[in-house]
Amino acid sequence: MLRQLRPAIVMIALFTLLLGVAYPLAITGVAQVAFPSQADGSLIRDAQGRVVGSALIGQPFAEARYLHPRPSAAGDGYDASASSGSNLGPLNTDLAERIKTDAAAVRADTGATVIPADAVTTSASGLDPHISPAYARLQAARVAQARRVDVRVVQQVIDANTEGALLGFIGQPRVNVLLTNRALDARFPAAT
Repeated sequence: MLRQLRPAIVMIALFTLLLGVAYPLAITGVAQVAFPSQADGSLIRDAQGRVVGSALIGQPFAEARYLHPRPSAAGDGYDASASSGSNLGPLNTDLAERIKTDAAAVRADTGATVIPADAVTTSASGLDPHISPAYARLQAARVAQARRVDVRVVQQVIDANTEGALLGFIGQPRVNVLLTNRALDARFPAAT
């Protein structure tokens, strides 16, 4: 029996070291060399070097002077430790009621009759840091009014922070909410 058990134990130990330790360390090392910012979480820092967020994880913005993100189903909102969708289907009455309430709030905030889908729907992870250019443009008037600037200037900042499709054909154009809000603060530092 020991003769049969010994090779099994050796293989378990070998593959644990190989696939559980060596491979993850090698991949982490390659990532640190090839993509250091992304491997470290794409952290965004302020002028004092303090971390204010990540370009990869959404966060809530509620003030009128900022672009608002899409809704989040992750925990209490943008909680990375509770990342997940709500798993509510299109016929679920709770989901329908939440979307109806959110749509009414967006209409009241913007005066729009047509609302982009991402204004009222969550992403699969609940942590998406991006919104559609249409949703960003929809919020431009509110942001401009709160910052006491011309709406065209806010639209220029949004346009400058609109990312195109990856390689020109993968995905949709998108606006990173955190990066755009930081660009707005940089352009209009005296706004409160």
